[in-house]
Amino acid sequence: MALPDITSIDNPTPSVPVLLLPRTDRDGKSIKNRILLSIPEDEFMSLRPHLEQVEMPQYKILYDQGEKIGNAYFPNEGMVSLVVLVHDGRSVEVGITGCEGIVGAPLAFGFEKAPMRAIMQIKGKGLRIPSSILEDTFQRSPNLKALIERYVMMQQLQVAQLAACNRLHDMDQRLARWLLMCQDRIDSENLPLTHEFLAQMLGSGRPTVTIAAGVLERAGLIENTRGSLKILNRKRLEDAACECYRVIQNYNGFFSLK
Repeated sequence: MALPDITSIDNPTPSVPVLLLPRTDRDGKSIKNRILLSIPEDEFMSLRPHLEQVEMPQYKILYDQGEKIGNAYFPNEGMVSLVVLVHDGRSVEVGITGCEGIVGAPLAFGFEKAPMRAIMQIKGKGLRIPSSILEDTFQRSPNLKALIERYVMMQQLQVAQLAACNRLHDMDQRLARWLLMCQDRIDSENLPLTHEFLAQMLGSGRPTVTIAAGVLERAGLIENTRGSLKILNRKRLEDAACECYRVIQNYNGFFSLK
């Protein structure tokens, strides 16, 4: 189930979607990123010469926590995890981004250093733009800047909900919620993710994630294969997930998504 369309800047009412017109990058390749499809034509044309289509392989670090953000990315395909690292080497995912958003959103607020790591969780493609050019573009692209700011607000509400989820809900409920959020962004039943990586993203141990995945598999909701998971029954997986999935979907609708 793909994420719904982003609404217009001038009308934040979720029931009024933007008309997403077909657009291509400077090499004539189709653009799927919804921010780029939603901004006015003049703002898009000012960005277009600087957008470079790039491959985004799995586990590629787009920028690291505490480092300068050299480039921003508008994903076309795949999914990016936003991860907080602590000094003992552990990490936990605090957000995900797909073709609905941007990686490098802190630039819209004047922050040049990354508050967290951005790593490709599921491989894909995207459009890369140097941070300095994007920052200059904000001065003459108010709709783009406003849309990114709204997207960041939506993400911050997600972070708050995920913090509550990680503290209050069982691992099998959290895993179901997380798998649904992943599928929303890649629109595929097959998720190429190992239990070890799932554990890192969910801030838990691998044995705990394996047990939770086994619970969902025995219920007929997912299938575990080597290095990947397959969603077998989307509706029942939604029923198995905690309430946080629906809350996060409502945040999406209110702030920037249909």
